[in-house]
Amino acid sequence: MSNFQNHWDSVYQSKPFDSVSWYAPHLNESINLIETLCPDRTSAIVDIGGGESTLVDDLLTKGYLNLSVLDISQKAINFTKHRLGARAADIAWHIGDITQYQFGEKKFDLWHDRAVFHFLTDASARMRYVELVKRSVNPGGYVVMATFGPEGPLKCSGLDVVRYDESKLHSQFGEHFKLMGSRIEHHATPIGSNQQFLYCWCKVNS
Repeated sequence: MSNFQNHWDSVYQSKPFDSVSWYAPHLNESINLIETLCPDRTSAIVDIGGGESTLVDDLLTKGYLNLSVLDISQKAINFTKHRLGARAADIAWHIGDITQYQFGEKKFDLWHDRAVFHFLTDASARMRYVELVKRSVNPGGYVVMATFGPEGPLKCSGLDVVRYDESKLHSQFGEHFKLMGSRIEHHATPIGSNQQFLYCWCKVNS
């Protein structure tokens, strides 16, 4: 098990799921973008770093039929499976480090990442991440990224992060991706502080 896996298993084991700084009862910004970009409920959607997030619960409730979740923490995945109960069987679960993972032949119509990419402080790790996106998202598909914005935290869960504005984030992905839009979200943490998130969404060139 890698140091990162140990770290995140420890975070999820030591804190209630609704007390971590990134927790929100519903990821409304993400849900709205997903419904706008992929209204077809048979669209293949993957949530990167889904962990204990309620996004997958809400997408199931909204009728999405082809959902996948990846997280580095087995403990987080187990928690969400338990919460979903019988509905967990309708999700494809993946456990691993996104910078070393392979989805094989599986292709997605939408790739969603809220609060994973900004932990990749090493340029080579970011490059591997982007290459995986290129291999895994169908031409004409979409990528929805949410990272800490220019005024966001410098650290999270004891780890350094990279803050992004629209141009800096899109430059990590390059010409293969057409930027469609971005907006700033102010996330209220469970303890009442404010975190600035940047949402960017783009289309994979055909």
